[in-house]
Amino acid sequence: MLAGTVRGLHRWPVKSLRGEDVSAARLDDRGMAGDRAHALVDGRRGRDGKVRTVRQDSGMLGWSAAYGDVPDPVGPPELRGPDGTTWTWGDPELAEALTTSLGGPLDLRAAPGQQDRGPTVLVTFQASLDGLGEELGAEVDLRRFRTNLHLEADLPAFAEQRWEPGVRLAVGEVELAVTGEHSGPCVRCAVPSWDAAGRERWRGLQQHLIGAHDNLFGVIMRVTRAGDVRVGDEAGEPSARV
Repeated sequence: MLAGTVRGLHRWPVKSLRGEDVSAARLDDRGMAGDRAHALVDGRRGRDGKVRTVRQDSGMLGWSAAYGDVPDPVGPPELRGPDGTTWTWGDPELAEALTTSLGGPLDLRAAPGQQDRGPTVLVTFQASLDGLGEELGAEVDLRRFRTNLHLEADLPAFAEQRWEPGVRLAVGEVELAVTGEHSGPCVRCAVPSWDAAGRERWRGLQQHLIGAHDNLFGVIMRVTRAGDVRVGDEAGEPSARV
């Protein structure tokens, strides 16, 4: 029977920028409130109108975005550039500053629920992070995986890779489930191979995930009972069926 606690809550206000650690978060039919609710839209030829991500530009990790330590943000985030300058989302000069920093024309988009994996929550486990580090012989920074909910639990490393539709997880006021609809063990893209600031690439990390773990790390879940989750909240048995 699973027992654990919330070790960390992590929100990413602007897709592919660095995010923020929070002490509490609202989880509901949006996923985590405020998570990836904003994006930078490419204006370059051949990519016009598409969301720009770390996969096209690792320099995006030089920028960060934050609402502040509130569970359910009201209003847009504040951005911080590589030089430490802060910008409000509505600043008319922000798009130009981003374009100068990252290259090529960029527009700003605010659209709650625009996550490419749908309104879901990414859950990771400390046992799996530790296990991955042991396999690689090096510490692995959790921020590489852009998780939302990080748990310390009495599960063996990588157990969540076998979770199937119907598995539930109770965390604080919230209940999460693997439903099979854009949820389940998380197939990783190349983003985790970049360090949190986008300066160096560790290709061996993704190669190891592909070879040893079918390129899986963490589990994507949907919120089936909304509420607030706080760091330190208890996490309960996930084996009940939907």
